[in-house]
Amino acid sequence: MKDLFIESVFVGVLLSVGAYETGVFLKKKFHMALFNPLLVAIAAVVVVLLVFDIDYEIYEEGAKYLSYLLTPATVCLAAPLYEQVELLKKNVSAILAGILAGAITSMGCVLVMSLVFHLSHEEYVTLLPKSITTAIGMGVSEELGGIVTITVAVIIITGVLGNIIGEFVCKIFHITDSVAKGIALGSAAHAIGTAKALELGEVEGAMSGLSIAVSGVLTVILSILFAQFI
Repeated sequence: MKDLFIESVFVGVLLSVGAYETGVFLKKKFHMALFNPLLVAIAAVVVVLLVFDIDYEIYEEGAKYLSYLLTPATVCLAAPLYEQVELLKKNVSAILAGILAGAITSMGCVLVMSLVFHLSHEEYVTLLPKSITTAIGMGVSEELGGIVTITVAVIIITGVLGNIIGEFVCKIFHITDSVAKGIALGSAAHAIGTAKALELGEVEGAMSGLSIAVSGVLTVILSILFAQFI
C-alpha cells in the first residue's frame, strides 16, 4: 500500500475524494450530524495513514492537487450572491453590522479564553484567525508570528463544528431570518459553514458566501489591533 502511494501521483486524491463520498453516503443514509462528510473524510484518511504506516508527506504529495481547486471553488460562491444582489442592497447596513459583530465576537472570545488559560502571544495569535477561510487565515497567522500548521487545524475544526451545530444553534435562539442565518454561518464557520448554509437555502448560501470575504478582510485589519492585547 505504501509503495502504491509513492508510485502513483493521484492515490492521495482518490483516497481523499473516496473518504469524502463515504461521508456523504453515511450522512444521507443516517441523517446524523455526526456523519459530517468532512469529519468522516478526515477520520478515514487518518486511519488509513496510520494503519498502513504512510508518512503524511507521501500522502500530501498526491493529495495537494485538491488544494488547487480551493480558490476557484471560493470564487464560485459569488454566483448565488449575484442572484440575491437586490436583497443585499436592501439589507446592506444590517449585513455589514452582523459580519463586523461576528468578527469582533470571534476574536474577542479567543482573547478572553487566552487570558483565562494564560496562553503565550504565539499561541494567542495562532488562534485569532480561526473563523476565516484557510487561505486568508494562514497569512494572518504567519504575519502575526503564529504557528501556521496549528492555525489550519483550528480553522478546519471551527468549520466542521459550525457545520454540525450551526443549524441547531439557530433553532435554540429562534433565528429564523434567512439573511441572519447565512451571516451567522459564514462569519463563524467560513467555507465549511457556507456549505451548510447552501443546504438551508439560496439566500442563506449567498449571505454566507459574502460573509467569508468581508469577514476575512475585517479579521486581517482587526487582528493587528487584537494582537497587541497579549
